[in-house]
Amino acid sequence: MRNACRGIVVLLVVVAVAAAGSVGAAEKKARGKPVTLFNGKNLDGWKVHGDPKASRWIVGIASLDPQNPGQLSVAPPEGKAEMVNSKGGGLDIYTVEKFGDATIDLEFMVPKGSNSGVYVMGEYEIQILDSYGRKKVGMGDLGGLYGVAAPRVNAARKPGEWQHMTVDYRAPRFSDGKKVENARLVRVTLNDQVIHENVEIKGATPGGVTGQEHAAGPLMFQGTHGPVACRNIQVFLRPSK
Repeated sequence: MRNACRGIVVLLVVVAVAAAGSVGAAEKKARGKPVTLFNGKNLDGWKVHGDPKASRWIVGIASLDPQNPGQLSVAPPEGKAEMVNSKGGGLDIYTVEKFGDATIDLEFMVPKGSNSGVYVMGEYEIQILDSYGRKKVGMGDLGGLYGVAAPRVNAARKPGEWQHMTVDYRAPRFSDGKKVENARLVRVTLNDQVIHENVEIKGATPGGVTGQEHAAGPLMFQGTHGPVACRNIQVFLRPSK
């Protein structure tokens, strides 16, 4: 009897794992074909917010500066490279292309103590910060919705390690030029942990591309603060409902 029960438990575990895997596969399939925003070679398809001469965004291979863990070193690109703001204090950078409802998938890396951000639709900031090891996190920590909500958990990795973020969002709705429904972050995951679900955003975060809300907008990375590197940046479009 004991062996029979053990067999049933094993079978249930296998079924559960298979079901979870099928759901994940179904979600990926439902996303459709991604739009790749960074080609790994140059900054085609991106614009900086200000005089291009003041930009510090370059393409290369990023790593922690061995002489200064608060900075990034950038080696010449070999094959597919990364989009890097190695020194910080430059300009924000955003995509020429604009998007409505979508899922954003990307990887980023920051050095020790660095501060940056991802602006969904160019107007709603999700904080990028070195929050590794903090027991309590707020809206200004990694994954925080700036001025809106703190992440559920601290999922931050060590400075110098690549981190993965997925943002599934619903754009604001407009009728006759007036907003009739706020933007909403359906789900945000950081390093495979859910940090936000179904969060309504009532207005634009200061420091965005236009400071106004729109039915479609670009993806923006903050470059005016600390160093940051980004790669594997994709957007999965989905029909508006």
